[in-house]
Amino acid sequence: MGSLASERKVVGWAARDATGHLSPYSYTLRSTGPEDVVVKVLYCGICHTDIHQAKNHLGASKYPMVPGHEVVGEVVEVGPEVTKYGVGDVVGVGVIVGCCRECSPCKANVEQYCNKKIWSYNDVYTDGRPTQGGFASTMIVDQKFLVKIPAGLAPEQAAPLLCAGVTVYSPLKAFGLTTPGLRGGILGLGGVGHMGVKVAKAMGHHMTVISSSSKKRAEAMDHLGADAYLVSSDAVAMAAAADSLDYIIDTVPVHHPLEPYLALLKLDGKHVLLGVIGEPLSFVSPMVMLGRKAITGSFIGSIDETAEVLQFCVDKGLTSQIEVVKMGYVNEALERLERNDVRYRFVVDVAGSNVEEAAADAPSN
Repeated sequence: MGSLASERKVVGWAARDATGHLSPYSYTLRSTGPEDVVVKVLYCGICHTDIHQAKNHLGASKYPMVPGHEVVGEVVEVGPEVTKYGVGDVVGVGVIVGCCRECSPCKANVEQYCNKKIWSYNDVYTDGRPTQGGFASTMIVDQKFLVKIPAGLAPEQAAPLLCAGVTVYSPLKAFGLTTPGLRGGILGLGGVGHMGVKVAKAMGHHMTVISSSSKKRAEAMDHLGADAYLVSSDAVAMAAAADSLDYIIDTVPVHHPLEPYLALLKLDGKHVLLGVIGEPLSFVSPMVMLGRKAITGSFIGSIDETAEVLQFCVDKGLTSQIEVVKMGYVNEALERLERNDVRYRFVVDVAGSNVEEAAADAPSN
């Protein structure tokens, strides 16, 4: 089954300050344990949260920081107590790599809500060493926080599902929104939003994409299979669509008004917030009270749900729409993502970028 070295040097691409610019960085991985798995990173998706963290938008960033939490890799070594994975398995690593395992969320297998969860990067592991993410040659991950990539799913296609895919799948399941025939809305057609359309359509829902302009209409309708398209600034169309939706999946990661979208919900409709926004949102209470509507949120998904959505995508023949880039292009990719200039997810070909070759010139910790 293999054995684990106590420490190893790797190379990742790290932000050093709030400019968010990434460059090669050599560092030592954390200490290993009996249930740890050494993963050679193959691909890593780029999420809008990587921008928030690298640029300290949320005020808690620690540097040097190696981002990346949509990681697909190959198992190269395992600890003596690892039972779920073997050398050669292709596995995924998502947003968290640790939890307390004792609280109510952990016992309910929704460990993403554990108050002591450990983030894949910009956090500290139990041995005191900083966690670093998937824009790197190698990661060490406890077997509990890995998922096996099922046969029939290409590794580069699997990467966005580990965050974007499970982020939309989890609330649909948790809030009882999986019944065929429901009418749903997707607010914001980016990496998460495009998977929202695909997953919900595969569940048999009638899907409306809601956007600030009409420029994505053809993509939404012709390429993603949406049933309707609403431009939020079109007052006539928005009024005509009032009280028509069972739910709205809100993926917008910047401040925006809620009231125009709450008006689209039916009685008992749900507005589910998924975007990470660092300032308060507001609404007038009658918008919620007079329709018994709910504003709620959801955070990624559990390890179990991640495995479920991977298999769901295989079963339904779903793929994410991606643009594969090399690590040397990562800063341009982050800039383009910030401008919403990607359809719909960047995925870094980490293994094909020879990041270890940068080791000689990379600053180290």
